[in-house]
Amino acid sequence: MSKFKKDGKKGLPAVSTSSLPDIVFMLLFFFMVTTVMREVDLKIKNDTPEATEIEKLENKALVSYIYIGEPQDAKKFGSSARIQLNDAFAEVAEVAGHIEEKRSEVNEAEIPLLTTSLKVDQKTEMGIVTDVKQELRKVQALKISYSTRERLAQ
Repeated sequence: MSKFKKDGKKGLPAVSTSSLPDIVFMLLFFFMVTTVMREVDLKIKNDTPEATEIEKLENKALVSYIYIGEPQDAKKFGSSARIQLNDAFAEVAEVAGHIEEKRSEVNEAEIPLLTTSLKVDQKTEMGIVTDVKQELRKVQALKISYSTRERLAQ
């Protein structure tokens, strides 16, 4: 007869780390694909009006946004409507320079395809919007769209 020995001194086997780099790169790729980078930090109140006939812009890379509305920090910036270009407040006269800067960033063939999108708060008076549109006419930026949100069916 054979004797079986019970040896309680056996250790745990080593953990295999061969698939660890695959898991790390898979997680990295997942977060790179699903992360959305915020383009602009809004400093104005932007409650856009509702509309029923909405068309989506085709190529958002060719769109420059102009935000118009009351500042969120009324104590610091006042309560009158302001213009925001990128991440800073601007005056009406600076709108033309903003459009020219955007034109210099794209190919010459894409310049006629550039669209200016006005994201205007629904409580903003039309005076400042008209001033911005006049500045856009001066630099021949005639392709303008108004950003809205979709009205829910009732």
